[in-house]
Amino acid sequence: MIKKITLLFLGLWMLIPFHGLAATGSNISIDMHYLVVSPAEDGSTNLMNMVNYSNSSSKEYKGDGKSEAVLKVTLPDHARDLNFLDSKIAFKQVDKGFITTTSVPANQTTVLPYSYRIPKGKEIKLTMDYPVGIMQILVPEGMGSVEVTGAEATSQGTFQFDDQNYYGYSIEGLKENQTFTLIYKKDVQPPSDRSSSSSKQSSSTTDNGNTSNVTHTAPAFHNPGHIRMWEESPLHSLNPHIFLIIVGVIIIAGISSFIYFKRKARLEEERLSADKEEKAFKQLIAKQKAIMDKIIELEESFNAGKLPEDEYQAKLAAYKQHLIQVKLSLRSFIE
Repeated sequence: MIKKITLLFLGLWMLIPFHGLAATGSNISIDMHYLVVSPAEDGSTNLMNMVNYSNSSSKEYKGDGKSEAVLKVTLPDHARDLNFLDSKIAFKQVDKGFITTTSVPANQTTVLPYSYRIPKGKEIKLTMDYPVGIMQILVPEGMGSVEVTGAEATSQGTFQFDDQNYYGYSIEGLKENQTFTLIYKKDVQPPSDRSSSSSKQSSSTTDNGNTSNVTHTAPAFHNPGHIRMWEESPLHSLNPHIFLIIVGVIIIAGISSFIYFKRKARLEEERLSADKEEKAFKQLIAKQKAIMDKIIELEESFNAGKLPEDEYQAKLAAYKQHLIQVKLSLRSFIE
């Protein structure tokens, strides 16, 4: 019990998902939900989730007693490639998601981090099995936008973490059993914070102060000098209008090719950036777990009388400081 309390007490804050997490029992609550949405290489949608369950009771929470489930997670239809990121919590996959079988200590918190994918073209329909106060949806900049139907979502603008910008959306006051749909548009970017400048139209002012548009018209005939130059050129046997059309097509084709390969390179760069971000996120999670394990080992050694109190306190303070730095990095990842 001591090591569980120590572990959960140091788990001060984490990220939270929002789709179908059913907290059974009135003593379990969920403060916030977070979801990072990004495109996968195969065209599917990757959804990275984390949830923080708090047990406000003075008793250890072991579920509703009707099954072995302590916490239940219901995934959307068509979800695949579930990846549970916490090896310290026992879980089992079930028909519509997964359950955990590790109890939540009294007055403490349990964190569930996991991810999954929704295949291309499949609907992401989410049903809340519990009321949700605030839900945060995050999309890496340049990787599209989301649209929510069935609930009111508010745009939160952009923010930066580790040289990567994100666009955020917020949903408040979701009710129990409320259903809404998340539409991910990876090719549609959110509106820019900067307003686009309007096109300007040339105008002139008349003597009475009224403004009128100025229109420049082409002459009704070709310039004689241009005609003479064409007749004296090696291309005079060609129709000049057809020649200009061919040149225009070549220029347009060149510009189109340049834009295509430029966009292809940008998409590849965005994909590599997304992989780098997910790798960094997982490394932070692993580092946090390693520090918590060290704290547990230190606690056990001290309780067994293998360490003097001054050495124990010094090492515990160092571990706590390191843990705080890791948690600040995780906080910056989603805020």
